[in-house]
Amino acid sequence: MEVVQVLHMNGGMGDTSYAQNSLLQQKVISMTKPITDEAITNLYCDTFPTSLTIADLGCSSGPNTLAAVSEIVKVVDEIRRKLGHKSPEYQLLLNDLPGNDFNAIFRSLAGFQEKMKKQMGDGFGPCFFAGVPGSFYGRLFHAKSLHFVYSSYSLMWLSQVPEGLDGNKGNIYMASTSPPSVLKAYYRQFQTDFSLFLKCRSEELMAGGRMVLTFLGRRSEDRTSKDCCYIWELLAMVLNEMVGEGFIEEEKLDSFNIPQYTPSPFEVESEVEKEGSFAIDRLEVSQVNWNAAADDDEVHKCDAFKDSGYNVAKSMRAVAEPLLVSHFGEAIIDEVFSRYTEIVADRMSKEKTQVVNVTVSMTRRECFC
Repeated sequence: MEVVQVLHMNGGMGDTSYAQNSLLQQKVISMTKPITDEAITNLYCDTFPTSLTIADLGCSSGPNTLAAVSEIVKVVDEIRRKLGHKSPEYQLLLNDLPGNDFNAIFRSLAGFQEKMKKQMGDGFGPCFFAGVPGSFYGRLFHAKSLHFVYSSYSLMWLSQVPEGLDGNKGNIYMASTSPPSVLKAYYRQFQTDFSLFLKCRSEELMAGGRMVLTFLGRRSEDRTSKDCCYIWELLAMVLNEMVGEGFIEEEKLDSFNIPQYTPSPFEVESEVEKEGSFAIDRLEVSQVNWNAAADDDEVHKCDAFKDSGYNVAKSMRAVAEPLLVSHFGEAIIDEVFSRYTEIVADRMSKEKTQVVNVTVSMTRRECFC
């Protein structure tokens, strides 16, 4: 599987699109906003730049894309008004893999900019936008050209499916039945990728530049913890069931693995310290229900479980469908997610189901050896 070619969220505005099914990601952006606000505030007050360049890596498409960068800009504008400073010019760089629905982003820009001007009033901006297609596991920008890098729910995706997963039969990700060699292979790939990511960003960020990253992660050091693996294990159960019924070839399932790694806070910290380019300012863990559309009380009401299963399955489909289609074809997709809806609803009725987020805020060191 060529991850760069097939890893993207469902585009457009349809019922199974990422734009219509990214409420959980929106909630995580909101939950981690205080960390982002603190980082951009410190950056601005330390440097007072007349031009501010912000990159959103793994921006995807839909309402979250422009909402994330606009909140960062609003924080800066509020500070500079309080201090009586002239507005900086904003360069907003939106990055994702080439399969991302950049056209949807570009079509929304005129309306977005008009809305921002009305909200911010006289003296704001200007804002210049650019789409930057490509993998963030390589250089994307000029050396020392960035002030601030933001990424939410993107860095858990790996540059490739790890090598050495032949023994992961019946699984599509790290699981309790995965052999130790599989868990090590996933971790090695994360180390390689994240270290390269940090190196590339260290070359692109100016000294004192800031970076805020949020991973889908886990609290536990157990790499097969339910924190991170359970939602994929349930999908694997569906696929195995369909193998048993002849819908999917067993060999096809055994050769399919998700290119993702959900790190613990310790693993994130270890790689940052080992690479050496950044100083960690904050490292925090948060959690959110699988069904972000429901509050904590509602998800425990019996009549909510069916709707919850449907919402979660649609959210997963918006993320995983392109990977599944590239490997298994389109014919099975509706059946897969019909069954997945039922199994997710059943599990949510019996136990507390949450995803864990690891957020790290960092500053580019003045110099490092």
